[in-house]
Amino acid sequence: MRPKNTLLWIFAIIFTLGIAYYQRKTGPTNPVRGKTEIAGQTIKYKLLRSHDGDDDAEIILKNINESISGMIKYKRFGTQDDWISMAMQRVGKNLVGYLPHQPPAGKLMYHVALTEGTNAVLLNDDPVVIRFTGAVPVWVLIPHILLMFTAMMMSTRTGIEALARGKKTYLYALVTLVTLFFGGLILGPVVQKYAFGAYWTGWPFGHDLTDNKTLVSLIIWIIALVVLRKNRENRIWPIIAFVVMLAVYMIPHSILGSEIDYTKVPGTEVVK
Repeated sequence: MRPKNTLLWIFAIIFTLGIAYYQRKTGPTNPVRGKTEIAGQTIKYKLLRSHDGDDDAEIILKNINESISGMIKYKRFGTQDDWISMAMQRVGKNLVGYLPHQPPAGKLMYHVALTEGTNAVLLNDDPVVIRFTGAVPVWVLIPHILLMFTAMMMSTRTGIEALARGKKTYLYALVTLVTLFFGGLILGPVVQKYAFGAYWTGWPFGHDLTDNKTLVSLIIWIIALVVLRKNRENRIWPIIAFVVMLAVYMIPHSILGSEIDYTKVPGTEVVK
Protein backbone atom coordinates (compact mmCIF):
# COMPACT_ATOMS: atom_id res chain seq x y z
CA MET A 1 0.00 0.00 0.00
CA ARG A 2 2.92 2.37 0.66
CA PRO A 3 4.00 2.76 -3.01
CA LYS A 4 0.36 3.34 -3.96
CA ASN A 5 0.00 5.98 -1.24
CA THR A 6 3.17 7.71 -2.46
CA LEU A 7 1.85 7.78 -6.02
CA LEU A 8 -1.42 9.31 -4.82
CA TRP A 9 0.47 12.09 -3.03
CA ILE A 10 2.61 12.72 -6.10
CA PHE A 11 -0.53 12.95 -8.22
CA ALA A 12 -2.13 15.40 -5.77
CA ILE A 13 0.97 17.63 -5.85
CA ILE A 14 1.26 17.59 -9.66
CA PHE A 15 -2.47 18.20 -10.03
CA THR A 16 -2.29 21.20 -7.69
CA LEU A 17 0.74 22.61 -9.52
CA GLY A 18 -1.27 22.34 -12.74
CA ILE A 19 -4.15 24.29 -11.20
CA ALA A 20 -1.72 26.96 -9.92
CA TYR A 21 -0.17 27.27 -13.39
CA TYR A 22 -3.61 27.55 -14.98
CA GLN A 23 -4.58 30.31 -12.56
CA ARG A 24 -1.39 32.19 -13.25
CA LYS A 25 -1.74 32.00 -17.02
CA THR A 26 -5.45 32.81 -17.23
CA GLY A 27 -5.70 35.49 -14.55
CA PRO A 28 -6.12 39.20 -15.31
CA THR A 29 -2.72 40.00 -13.78
CA ASN A 30 -0.77 37.90 -16.29
CA PRO A 31 1.13 40.23 -18.68
CA VAL A 32 0.05 40.52 -22.31
CA ARG A 33 2.81 39.00 -24.40
CA GLY A 34 3.32 38.99 -28.11
CA LYS A 35 5.55 40.01 -30.97
CA THR A 36 5.33 42.39 -33.89
CA GLU A 37 7.51 43.50 -36.79
CA ILE A 38 8.52 46.99 -37.85
CA ALA A 39 11.35 48.21 -40.05
CA GLY A 40 12.56 44.64 -40.52
CA GLN A 41 12.92 44.01 -36.80
CA THR A 42 10.86 41.45 -34.90
CA ILE A 43 10.04 42.81 -31.46
CA LYS A 44 8.86 40.70 -28.55
CA TYR A 45 6.95 42.60 -25.88
CA LYS A 46 5.44 42.16 -22.43
CA LEU A 47 2.76 44.62 -21.32
CA LEU A 48 2.11 44.67 -17.58
CA ARG A 49 -1.37 44.16 -16.14
CA SER A 50 -0.40 44.46 -12.48
CA HIS A 51 2.04 46.60 -10.52
CA ASP A 52 2.72 46.74 -6.79
CA GLY A 53 4.48 49.31 -4.65
CA ASP A 54 4.37 53.11 -4.57
CA ASP A 55 6.31 53.86 -7.75
CA ASP A 56 5.25 54.22 -11.39
CA ALA A 57 4.78 51.14 -13.53
CA GLU A 58 7.66 50.64 -15.95
CA ILE A 59 6.84 49.54 -19.48
CA ILE A 60 10.02 48.43 -21.22
CA LEU A 61 10.68 47.22 -24.76
CA LYS A 62 14.10 45.62 -25.07
CA ASN A 63 16.69 45.74 -27.85
CA ILE A 64 14.91 48.21 -30.11
CA ASN A 65 16.66 49.65 -33.16
CA GLU A 66 17.66 53.30 -32.74
CA SER A 67 15.49 54.34 -35.69
CA ILE A 68 12.34 53.19 -33.86
CA SER A 69 10.50 55.39 -31.35
CA GLY A 70 7.67 54.51 -28.98
CA MET A 71 4.54 56.17 -27.62
CA ILE A 72 2.20 55.23 -24.78
CA LYS A 73 -1.38 56.46 -24.59
CA TYR A 74 -3.21 55.94 -21.31
CA LYS A 75 -6.17 57.01 -19.21
CA ARG A 76 -7.81 55.93 -15.98
CA PHE A 77 -10.06 52.90 -16.31
CA GLY A 78 -13.80 53.50 -16.09
CA THR A 79 -13.58 57.29 -16.50
CA GLN A 80 -14.32 59.86 -19.18
CA ASP A 81 -10.73 61.14 -19.04
CA ASP A 82 -9.07 62.18 -22.27
CA TRP A 83 -6.27 59.93 -23.48
CA ILE A 84 -2.81 61.16 -22.46
CA SER A 85 0.12 60.54 -24.82
CA MET A 86 3.65 60.03 -23.54
CA ALA A 87 6.79 59.46 -25.56
CA MET A 88 8.91 56.52 -24.47
CA GLN A 89 12.50 57.32 -23.59
CA ARG A 90 15.53 55.53 -24.96
CA VAL A 91 17.70 53.93 -22.29
CA GLY A 92 20.58 52.17 -23.96
CA LYS A 93 19.07 49.69 -26.42
CA ASN A 94 15.65 49.82 -24.76
CA LEU A 95 12.55 52.00 -24.96
CA VAL A 96 11.08 52.80 -21.54
CA GLY A 97 7.86 54.50 -20.44
CA TYR A 98 6.27 54.96 -17.04
CA LEU A 99 2.56 54.75 -16.24
CA PRO A 100 1.79 57.08 -13.30
CA HIS A 101 1.26 55.47 -9.93
CA GLN A 102 -2.37 54.99 -8.85
CA PRO A 103 -3.88 54.39 -5.42
CA PRO A 104 -4.33 50.72 -4.43
CA ALA A 105 -6.99 49.09 -6.67
CA GLY A 106 -6.68 51.96 -9.17
CA LYS A 107 -6.53 50.97 -12.83
CA LEU A 108 -5.18 52.47 -16.03
CA MET A 109 -5.86 51.37 -19.58
CA TYR A 110 -3.14 51.90 -22.16
CA HIS A 111 -1.88 51.36 -25.71
CA VAL A 112 1.72 51.14 -26.90
CA ALA A 113 2.69 52.18 -30.44
CA LEU A 114 5.98 52.07 -32.33
CA THR A 115 6.97 54.26 -35.27
CA GLU A 116 9.86 54.27 -37.71
CA GLY A 117 9.70 57.01 -40.32
CA THR A 118 6.29 56.66 -41.95
CA ASN A 119 5.81 53.14 -40.58
CA ALA A 120 3.71 52.67 -37.46
CA VAL A 121 2.48 49.63 -35.53
CA LEU A 122 0.14 49.34 -32.56
CA LEU A 123 1.21 46.57 -30.19
CA ASN A 124 -2.24 46.09 -28.67
CA ASP A 125 -5.46 46.83 -30.57
CA ASP A 126 -7.49 46.46 -27.37
CA PRO A 127 -6.28 48.56 -24.44
CA VAL A 128 -4.36 46.73 -21.74
CA VAL A 129 -5.73 47.29 -18.24
CA ILE A 130 -3.17 47.48 -15.43
CA ARG A 131 -4.17 47.41 -11.75
CA PHE A 132 -2.02 49.00 -9.05
CA THR A 133 -1.66 47.41 -5.64
CA GLY A 134 0.12 48.18 -2.42
CA ALA A 135 3.27 46.20 -1.62
CA VAL A 136 2.55 43.02 0.34
CA PRO A 137 5.31 41.97 2.78
CA VAL A 138 6.83 38.57 2.06
CA TRP A 139 6.26 37.49 5.66
CA VAL A 140 2.51 37.38 5.01
CA LEU A 141 2.45 36.73 1.25
CA ILE A 142 4.57 33.56 1.23
CA PRO A 143 2.69 31.80 4.09
CA HIS A 144 -0.60 32.77 2.42
CA ILE A 145 0.44 31.25 -0.91
CA LEU A 146 1.86 28.12 0.73
CA LEU A 147 -1.24 27.54 2.83
CA MET A 148 -3.60 28.05 -0.13
CA PHE A 149 -1.48 25.68 -2.21
CA THR A 150 -1.54 23.14 0.62
CA ALA A 151 -5.31 23.52 0.99
CA MET A 152 -5.86 22.69 -2.69
CA MET A 153 -3.44 19.77 -2.49
CA MET A 154 -5.14 18.39 0.63
CA SER A 155 -8.56 18.89 -0.95
CA THR A 156 -7.41 16.80 -3.92
CA ARG A 157 -5.93 14.14 -1.66
CA THR A 158 -9.12 14.04 0.42
CA GLY A 159 -11.24 13.56 -2.69
CA ILE A 160 -9.00 10.70 -3.83
CA GLU A 161 -9.11 9.13 -0.36
CA ALA A 162 -12.90 9.31 -0.35
CA LEU A 163 -13.16 7.73 -3.80
CA ALA A 164 -10.78 4.96 -2.73
CA ARG A 165 -12.73 4.46 0.52
CA GLY A 166 -9.56 5.05 2.50
CA LYS A 167 -9.42 5.35 6.25
CA LYS A 168 -7.91 8.85 6.41
CA THR A 169 -10.67 10.84 4.72
CA TYR A 170 -11.64 12.64 7.94
CA LEU A 171 -8.03 13.47 8.83
CA TYR A 172 -7.29 14.84 5.35
CA ALA A 173 -10.53 16.84 5.36
CA LEU A 174 -9.58 18.35 8.72
CA VAL A 175 -6.15 19.41 7.41
CA THR A 176 -7.82 20.85 4.29
CA LEU A 177 -10.17 22.94 6.40
CA VAL A 178 -7.45 24.17 8.76
CA THR A 179 -5.08 25.22 5.97
CA LEU A 180 -7.91 26.85 4.02
CA PHE A 181 -9.07 28.73 7.12
CA PHE A 182 -5.67 30.13 8.03
CA GLY A 183 -4.55 30.72 4.45
CA GLY A 184 -7.78 32.16 3.10
CA LEU A 185 -9.65 33.64 6.04
CA ILE A 186 -6.78 34.78 8.28
CA LEU A 187 -3.82 35.60 6.05
CA GLY A 188 -5.95 36.33 2.96
CA PRO A 189 -7.57 39.44 4.47
CA VAL A 190 -4.15 40.64 5.69
CA VAL A 191 -2.80 40.36 2.15
CA GLN A 192 -5.91 42.16 0.92
CA LYS A 193 -5.38 44.97 3.43
CA TYR A 194 -1.79 45.57 2.33
CA ALA A 195 -2.67 45.33 -1.37
CA PHE A 196 -5.97 47.21 -1.52
CA GLY A 197 -6.55 48.88 1.84
CA ALA A 198 -9.45 46.68 2.97
CA TYR A 199 -9.52 43.37 4.82
CA TRP A 200 -12.60 41.97 3.08
CA THR A 201 -14.35 43.11 -0.10
CA GLY A 202 -16.45 40.03 -0.74
CA TRP A 203 -19.99 39.24 0.42
CA PRO A 204 -21.77 41.00 2.08
CA PHE A 205 -19.61 44.11 1.61
CA GLY A 206 -18.66 43.76 -2.04
CA HIS A 207 -18.35 41.46 -5.03
CA ASP A 208 -14.66 40.50 -4.89
CA LEU A 209 -14.68 37.03 -6.42
CA THR A 210 -11.47 35.90 -4.71
CA ASP A 211 -12.98 36.57 -1.28
CA ASN A 212 -16.33 35.05 -2.24
CA LYS A 213 -14.90 31.82 -3.65
CA THR A 214 -12.74 31.40 -0.55
CA LEU A 215 -15.84 31.78 1.61
CA VAL A 216 -17.83 29.26 -0.46
CA SER A 217 -15.01 26.71 -0.29
CA LEU A 218 -14.70 27.15 3.46
CA ILE A 219 -18.44 26.68 4.07
CA ILE A 220 -18.57 23.52 1.95
CA TRP A 221 -15.58 22.01 3.74
CA ILE A 222 -17.10 22.83 7.14
CA ILE A 223 -20.23 20.93 6.11
CA ALA A 224 -18.13 18.02 4.83
CA LEU A 225 -16.16 17.84 8.08
CA VAL A 226 -19.30 17.95 10.23
CA VAL A 227 -20.84 15.12 8.20
CA LEU A 228 -17.62 13.07 8.42
CA ARG A 229 -17.42 13.63 12.15
CA LYS A 230 -20.82 11.98 12.53
CA ASN A 231 -20.18 9.31 9.90
CA ARG A 232 -16.57 8.52 8.96
CA GLU A 233 -17.82 6.30 6.13
CA ASN A 234 -19.55 9.14 4.30
CA ARG A 235 -18.02 9.66 0.86
CA ILE A 236 -20.46 12.03 -0.80
CA TRP A 237 -19.66 15.26 1.05
CA PRO A 238 -15.85 15.15 0.87
CA ILE A 239 -16.13 14.48 -2.86
CA ILE A 240 -18.62 17.34 -3.23
CA ALA A 241 -16.27 19.63 -1.26
CA PHE A 242 -13.33 18.67 -3.50
CA VAL A 243 -15.35 19.29 -6.68
CA VAL A 244 -16.57 22.68 -5.40
CA MET A 245 -13.07 23.75 -4.40
CA LEU A 246 -11.69 22.61 -7.75
CA ALA A 247 -14.42 24.59 -9.52
CA VAL A 248 -13.64 27.80 -7.63
CA TYR A 249 -9.90 27.35 -8.19
CA MET A 250 -10.56 27.06 -11.91
CA ILE A 251 -11.93 30.59 -11.80
CA PRO A 252 -8.93 32.80 -12.69
CA HIS A 253 -7.44 34.57 -9.68
CA SER A 254 -8.33 38.27 -9.22
CA ILE A 255 -11.35 38.18 -11.57
CA LEU A 256 -13.84 40.81 -10.29
CA GLY A 257 -11.18 41.92 -7.83
CA SER A 258 -10.92 45.18 -5.92
CA GLU A 259 -11.28 48.25 -8.14
CA ILE A 260 -11.46 51.98 -7.46
CA ASP A 261 -14.52 53.85 -8.68
CA TYR A 262 -12.81 57.13 -9.55
CA THR A 263 -16.14 58.96 -9.68
CA LYS A 264 -16.63 58.33 -5.95
CA VAL A 265 -13.13 59.05 -4.67
CA PRO A 266 -12.41 62.65 -3.56
CA GLY A 267 -9.54 64.29 -5.41
CA THR A 268 -9.78 62.04 -8.46
CA GLU A 269 -11.52 64.46 -10.79
CA VAL A 270 -11.64 63.84 -14.53
CA VAL A 271 -8.29 64.38 -16.21
CA LYS A 272 -8.34 66.47 -19.39
